[in-house]
Amino acid sequence: MPTTAPTAPALGDVTASDSTLRRFLHGLPGVDAVGLEARAASLGTRSIKTTAKAYAIDLAISMVDLTTLEGADTPGKVRALGAKAVHPDPTDRTTPATAAVCVYPDMVATAKEAVAGSSVKVASVATAFPAGRAALDVKLADVRDAVAAGADEIDMVIDRGAFLAGNYMKVYDEIVAVKEASGAARLKVIFETGELSTYDNIRRASWLGMLAGADFIKTSTGKVAVNATPANTLLMLEAVRDFRAQTGVQVGVKPAGGIRTSKDAIKFLVIVNETAGEDWLDNHWFRFGASSLLNDLLMQRQKLATGRYSGPDYVTVD
Repeated sequence: MPTTAPTAPALGDVTASDSTLRRFLHGLPGVDAVGLEARAASLGTRSIKTTAKAYAIDLAISMVDLTTLEGADTPGKVRALGAKAVHPDPTDRTTPATAAVCVYPDMVATAKEAVAGSSVKVASVATAFPAGRAALDVKLADVRDAVAAGADEIDMVIDRGAFLAGNYMKVYDEIVAVKEASGAARLKVIFETGELSTYDNIRRASWLGMLAGADFIKTSTGKVAVNATPANTLLMLEAVRDFRAQTGVQVGVKPAGGIRTSKDAIKFLVIVNETAGEDWLDNHWFRFGASSLLNDLLMQRQKLATGRYSGPDYVTVD
């Protein structure tokens, strides 16, 4: 189900005004929901065994943004999470580190200290996460605070109300402003796909985010009933694939929320490989937003190594 889009030179003109942006986004092909879901379900039936499964589990571990976004977060919890991100299995130092630790802005400095000297990045949610209901200057202050504290990555939420009202230029301008405030930090743009209602809206949001300069497009906050699904992730992977074909610019994808088992993670990796291709099978371009997923990946990794499941105390409960 390819997405047809104008050639790269024409894309520079589509954000010139609200009307040209609207015309472009509503000119994207409608999504065949039945075909999209059937394709995602079909890819989910692929069987991966032995050596390939071990590789996939290690790859998935390296793609996890280990996340804690609770009101009860403490410095001690964040330090423990950082230690786990650096050495997910202290009994086996061959286990890869996770991609990042994701925390609220006030916990960035603590997380940065916890992962110092490792490859683990510190990501921070910002822009009045998760609802995004704040004035732009408040959102930008949130971003600047996180960056000043050492955040390597910023996960922002779009104004879903503005998007659903068709005020696309407002959403575009906010992403551009947040991108500028993020400086050298990579920007992940969260759509909250469960609130966008339709696949057509997810496709439009994907292109809108990429046109505005997103380094990653992300499904969800993990704070609503419907989060990442194989179908909505497949749709976003089609969008980044086609955006690169048109512009030469590669954008990452991050499904977040609801991915809890190794089996689920491997299904998503198959979808990545079969839709966007091998170039996205790297944690620079694909992430899992998760908290409990890592534990199951570690349990399955131990099972492959020893032939048996470890006891329930083999992994920490975060």
